[in-house]
Amino acid sequence: MIEKIHMTYSNFIIFKSLIVKETKRFLKVYNQTLISPVVTSFIFYMIFILAAGEHRTSINGIKYETFIGSGLIIMTMMQQAFANTSSSLTISKMNGTFIDYLVTPISCNSFITAFCTAAMIRGITVGILMFGIMFFILKISIQNPLMFVFITLIGIYILAILGLLAGILSESFEQMTSFTTYFITPLSFLSGTFYSVKELPTYLEKMNYVNPFFYIIDLFRYSITGYHDSDIMVGVIVLTTFLSALYVAAYFIIKTGYKIQS
Repeated sequence: MIEKIHMTYSNFIIFKSLIVKETKRFLKVYNQTLISPVVTSFIFYMIFILAAGEHRTSINGIKYETFIGSGLIIMTMMQQAFANTSSSLTISKMNGTFIDYLVTPISCNSFITAFCTAAMIRGITVGILMFGIMFFILKISIQNPLMFVFITLIGIYILAILGLLAGILSESFEQMTSFTTYFITPLSFLSGTFYSVKELPTYLEKMNYVNPFFYIIDLFRYSITGYHDSDIMVGVIVLTTFLSALYVAAYFIIKTGYKIQS
């Protein structure tokens, strides 16, 4: 009994230390991990607004600036959560320090949760900066607080686990970059961030309904503007199911040591 309590306490200490380590890691280079993505997203925002000019004032009754701005906030948060876990694990594998995680008495659940928690801290921090800028420019507000909290947390967590999987499965930065280029970026940019999927041809609109990223962005925009392209309940079911599947996959890979132990 005493030994079990000691193992549980040790697991908690390592869990907490891992979160602190990962958080300090991205805070040390805050200009790259926090400031740079905010600046880049703001540039995207300005480009689209300037390109549209006076030719487009609204999308389905929502001001074009608000429509674009709300989509960019969650998209930037998602990308940073993914980058945090994927880069950290890829670096540790390249440097040969991943063995440190294997020899520590930490459970698979704690390992996944610790890395994803640190990634969520980074994503939320970037989101706060983005929301502050958009509030100053657009005076946007939160229409549905419960949905706002839910979709923010689940959206960032999904990308954090995807980043964890990419980091574990990648054996080089080239492979990790390929995962970002051919999977994360297309699903992010083609999921209604800059437009309503209702404006797409029918076959492209239907393709978005099997894209989890679309539901994240659509429900986040709904929490701010009250407008949504998808069925809210369907989106919640799709995202919770997708998150559960990703968690099971991550747990299985870590438990079996696939692409980790060699």
